[in-house]
Amino acid sequence: MALLDTEYKRKSALLTTIIMGLILFLIFTLGLKYLDPPEEYGIAVNFGTSDVGSGNSQSEPAPSSSTPQEQVEEVEQVEEVVEEVQEIEEIPTETVSQPTKAEDVITTDNAETVRINKEKEAKRKAEEAQKRVEEAKLKAEREAKQRAERLRQQKAAEEARKRQEEAEKKRKLDALMGGLNKGDSKGTGTGGTGSGGDGNDNKAGDKGNPNGDPNASGYYGNGGGGSGGNYRLGNRRATSTPKPTYDCNEQGKVVVSISVDKNGKVLSAKGGIKGTTNTAPCLIKRAEEAALKTKFNADGNAPSKQVGSIIYNFTLAN
Repeated sequence: MALLDTEYKRKSALLTTIIMGLILFLIFTLGLKYLDPPEEYGIAVNFGTSDVGSGNSQSEPAPSSSTPQEQVEEVEQVEEVVEEVQEIEEIPTETVSQPTKAEDVITTDNAETVRINKEKEAKRKAEEAQKRVEEAKLKAEREAKQRAERLRQQKAAEEARKRQEEAEKKRKLDALMGGLNKGDSKGTGTGGTGSGGDGNDNKAGDKGNPNGDPNASGYYGNGGGGSGGNYRLGNRRATSTPKPTYDCNEQGKVVVSISVDKNGKVLSAKGGIKGTTNTAPCLIKRAEEAALKTKFNADGNAPSKQVGSIIYNFTLAN
């Protein structure tokens, strides 16, 4: 229907029909009531023609000016009014049936609207749920990357710390041992660092054998037996350097790690460390015995246990 093409028009038509029906119902139920003849009311008053009077003789009222014909016309008019009222009373029955169709249309439209709204709401909720899932996935990936980066940084920091600790340990060890390539005695193996000279040829130089003992007095031979050793303890020098007893049928170099106190006494000796060329038990034992008998100069500024080394070269005599 063209007049009821929208939901608001249909609602307005239905509401208007209901209101008009109620108004007509109230009009015919509560209004237009009359009595034929009408009910008398008030106080009866004596007929008269003036405001004052006396005596007992009542005058007759003048005949009514209305004729019987006029009274008939009045009765006919009243009957016409009654017929019109009866016709009006029949109108609500016909008009009330119309809202039923409008209600059906509105109900159908409302059901369709509710269905569409539910579908839209379900679609919206599904989209929101999908969005939350994607956001949670992105958040998890971001957190995983952050954890991996933190682990990588922690690992790098740990490796850097270990390298620093190892470098510090090496530096301290080198400081205690005075460096394996540094010595303060002349004739320290191959290429001694001593700046002085020694020999009996009246020529510049340090006469002797690179494998010899710096404290030995001989300048010839191959150094058969155990040499006096090569002593390395920082800037401290050996004051007593007994030679190891050589009763082994072995030859080679034995490096002994030693720890020395402030007074110059060797507290411990362990042979066969890095640089040793022959680890025969006999050579190791003789080297350790000689190292324990060695004495160094006292140094009050030295550590309570200063670490150094002694190198013994054992050779078989020709």
